Amino acid sequence: MKQRRQSVTIKHVAADAGVSLQTVSRVINNEPNVRAEMATKVQASIKKLGYVPSIAAQRMGGSRSYLIMALNDRERTIAGWQSQEGTDWVDQMMLGGMLKCAEHGYRMIIELVDTHSDHIERELRAAIAAVQPDGIILTPPHSQNPLIINLLAEMRISFARIGSLMPGPGFLLTMGDDQAARLATEHFAGLGHKRIGFIAGSDEYELSAWRIDGWKAAMKAARLDTGGLLATGDFGYASGRAAAIQLLEQEPRVTAIVACNDQMALATMEVARERRLSIPGDLSLISFDDTPIVHFTHPPLAAIRQPIAETASKAVELIIDQRAGRDVPAEPVMVPSSLMLRGSTAPPKH
Repeated sequence: MKQRRQSVTIKHVAADAGVSLQTVSRVINNEPNVRAEMATKVQASIKKLGYVPSIAAQRMGGSRSYLIMALNDRERTIAGWQSQEGTDWVDQMMLGGMLKCAEHGYRMIIELVDTHSDHIERELRAAIAAVQPDGIILTPPHSQNPLIINLLAEMRISFARIGSLMPGPGFLLTMGDDQAARLATEHFAGLGHKRIGFIAGSDEYELSAWRIDGWKAAMKAARLDTGGLLATGDFGYASGRAAAIQLLEQEPRVTAIVACNDQMALATMEVARERRLSIPGDLSLISFDDTPIVHFTHPPLAAIRQPIAETASKAVELIIDQRAGRDVPAEPVMVPSSLMLRGSTAPPKH
């Protein structure tokens, strides 16, 4: 009698096929040292019994764990979750990473590490020892932390670095931040804006400098002055308020602002309304990230949509390909962002 799917284990498959547990594991893992007739026999038993391979079965071969660990900054991630303000960077990363892992029989887990901790090496070694991942995804600012990068290289772990082009080991992936900032600025210039302010993010992130470069390049191409039009925040709401006040006190006043994340853009909207400036009538605004909350502002915010899920998916793919011995690119991989236009931009008043 056919056993219920949920009760079938690798032991049942081995007994049905008349082979060892290790042979079943090698077939599951597509190992090359299994005779074709033996593989066919095991696959027939798997199909007959309705067996679904588990991580434990896949790990029996000893060479792979079938786990990929994503490292995210503890302080910023917890603050985002606790604020409940619609930040979904981690959600999108999990979406892309987990779906790609599932395609290849892998699982992805998230580990939060404080990049400023004096104990970061000890924390990271403990996490790796407990999980024994086949690969690690680093997100900003971990992706540019030399201590982390060198530690993973020393441990010979495959890893991908999102949002970093700093020389060193690991796969490098970006979302075209300079091009994205340029795209937003060009949109404003095309509408006729000449005083285009820019609220940059924390200089702790490489991508903050890339975005400034993109804004400056677009302003230069449009023959527009940047003097006094750059304000710096830290991606937090309070810093966005301070930066918006700084820009809106300029004379002549800015008529458009690019804010480097949704929280700083929301703060800019609040400051504009306190000053009785309508959006987009008196001030046009474009944000970065395109988290859910910007769809429900009034008016809905135009935003740079960052392909976080797609980038995480690509990072997983690169790690798995390297583990499997397939060709992988030596050059940085760029997954381009796009501009989502909504009701927060318009030509300036004349």
